[in-house]
Amino acid sequence: MLYGPEYIAMATSRFFRHSFRFFRHYIPTEFVLLAIVETAILVGSFYIGLELRFRGDYWQEMHRPIFLKACLYSFIMQMSLLAFGAYQRQSRQSIERLALRIGGSLFFGLLMLGMTMYIAPMFFLGRGAVGLAVIISYLALMTVRIIFRRLWREHDIRLRVLILGAGNAASLIDSARVVGELEGLNIIGFVRMPGDAENEKGLNRITPSNSLMNCVEENRIDEIVLAADDRRKGLPVQDILDCKMSGVEVVDLLTFFERETSKIRLDILHPSWLYLSDGFRNSMFRRLSKWLFDITVVLFLLPFVLPIMAMVTAAILVENRGRGPVLYRQTRVTENGRLFPIYKFRSMQSDAEHDGVARWAVKNDARITRIGSVLRKYRLDELPQLFNILRGDMSFVGPRPERPEFVEKLSKIIPYYNERHRVKPGLTGWAQICYPYGASEDDGLNKLQYDLYYVKNYSIFLDALVLLQTAEVVLLGKGAH
Repeated sequence: MLYGPEYIAMATSRFFRHSFRFFRHYIPTEFVLLAIVETAILVGSFYIGLELRFRGDYWQEMHRPIFLKACLYSFIMQMSLLAFGAYQRQSRQSIERLALRIGGSLFFGLLMLGMTMYIAPMFFLGRGAVGLAVIISYLALMTVRIIFRRLWREHDIRLRVLILGAGNAASLIDSARVVGELEGLNIIGFVRMPGDAENEKGLNRITPSNSLMNCVEENRIDEIVLAADDRRKGLPVQDILDCKMSGVEVVDLLTFFERETSKIRLDILHPSWLYLSDGFRNSMFRRLSKWLFDITVVLFLLPFVLPIMAMVTAAILVENRGRGPVLYRQTRVTENGRLFPIYKFRSMQSDAEHDGVARWAVKNDARITRIGSVLRKYRLDELPQLFNILRGDMSFVGPRPERPEFVEKLSKIIPYYNERHRVKPGLTGWAQICYPYGASEDDGLNKLQYDLYYVKNYSIFLDALVLLQTAEVVLLGKGAH
């Protein structure tokens, strides 16, 4: 076992590699540290921009307001970076893509900053100073990101994971790694356990030469995942306990997938995990805080959204030559299985379901009108649902409400499907930003895994995170049908 400086170094390394839970949502420690550094960079860039523009005269008269403005600038730019996916692991795939993300984020943040200055003139600053601050921020952020990427690759600060199991359950981890769901991990190997099924996948198997503890020390393992096919056949309990008491994290397979993929895997889900795990709490405080959050967001957005809704209405009337309704009403399922009428701008032909049969919307659907294709791409057809939120039928964030015909069908073939109705449906949701548009039973199953994660862990923090990341989906028209 390690003691003294070696143990401190190992513990420090594990701290940087691990994730921590904030309001029940897992956040990689590396991104928290990166956000702290970049917040300081944004504040510093703001001060440098002012110094270059005003050459010191500005500081003597407005020192205290400048600090507040610097904080506002940093906050808006950080929220914009978060909204455009700059704090996602896939954003490290290429320098070019990262440069576009950061550039787009700062440009969008600049627009939001201008809007804020218009609403609150006390935060007004000259265009020259803000422009210099944005340029300096861009150069500094790109420099930090390049250094971060180089450190990541040279020192491999990924979490080092050992899998106890080499059968069917363990192969799910290998499959998730292949499709890129486990980018932040270094899977060292798989240890075969009694009862593991034979599989054809070429897993990197490790056979401990002496004890599991020695294997962990030799390979500098940070975490052990229990992925045996049948735990009743025998796990090395004492060895696992030794590793646990030595500071190595030990997690079960379902919790591992929940943390790393932000979804709950239905193919390995068992009922006891649902009621024994931390989450699925629907207290009065959480319901009240969520309702206040919804009302606040809707009332804030309405002044900006109403002119857009007026233009959409005019466009639909022009395309249809004044014939047919502008709004489309459809029955959906809300909390506890209750039915309610949902309102959308009409994006399909009036006789889209003339035979009365409910159909999924598909890519390049012939029923969608020309204006409707634009509305769907940028989610503008969903805007009337703001009034559904004010009525209390929906929340701003939650599982998307489905039609009762689809709910009845999916609940028969997908286990735990009705659990998504434990909370109010949302205008946007965790599944909508994590998974592309769903138009089949298989998509319904995949989306349910993200919906269950949200139902289990929802909070004001997660709702705010979903809203920020929805901005990227809307502005770039991702996943629209």
